[in-house]
Amino acid sequence: MRYLVANWKMNLPPEGINDYMRAVSDTEPNGASIVIAPPFPYLADVAGRAGGIVHLGAQNCGDQPSGAFTGEVSASMLRDVGAAYVIVGHSERRNVYLESETLIARRLAMAVEAGLTAVFCIGEDLRVREAGHTARFLADQIKAAVSPAIEGGDIIVAYEPVWAIGTGRHATGDLCAETVAEIREALSRFWPAKHARASILYGGSVTPENRDDLWGNGGIDGFLVGGASLDSSKFRAIYDGMRPA
Repeated sequence: MRYLVANWKMNLPPEGINDYMRAVSDTEPNGASIVIAPPFPYLADVAGRAGGIVHLGAQNCGDQPSGAFTGEVSASMLRDVGAAYVIVGHSERRNVYLESETLIARRLAMAVEAGLTAVFCIGEDLRVREAGHTARFLADQIKAAVSPAIEGGDIIVAYEPVWAIGTGRHATGDLCAETVAEIREALSRFWPAKHARASILYGGSVTPENRDDLWGNGGIDGFLVGGASLDSSKFRAIYDGMRPA
């Protein structure tokens, strides 16, 4: 399966939600699914305008089903408002909010148990990359997320090199393909058989300009897009280039 996921983070598209969703919904389908993940207060607004190839996602979910957890939103609540997807373990959650591997594993389990498709993010920083430890680092992140709860669920893996997020740098197609092969090897070792062939997305300063190299040479099944996802014309341009070979 091919996917293009828009992560608006704590932003809204300058053109407004209505105009943005209208533009994205008018995109000519090419077989890939589009997922829009807005900030929590705007989930219902996006849900009301989703349909066809465009689906609603959320940027995170709680690690408990309910209870006295101020500021958290459960996976089942996200499902009730219309979300079908949720991003789990994004690098900003790991590195800015210091979410542990244990916490991320619980969030992933909650997402799967609620019937959401989880977009599970993994990625290394520049220090790990330059030390030549990327494969082991990513394998450890995958292994840490394993639990019986995820076995029957649907999971997408998003590879987002931390050194390429918001820095203007990005992986080349060749580097991406090499890393995707390492991820698939780790999936085959540590995750249930169902997930060994999970769709793998690339996320790291994706733009219409670097789309072709990453899509054509990166061995990926789609993109997780941050900044460029706020502009519907740029987002559509990335989607238009994701046609099957």
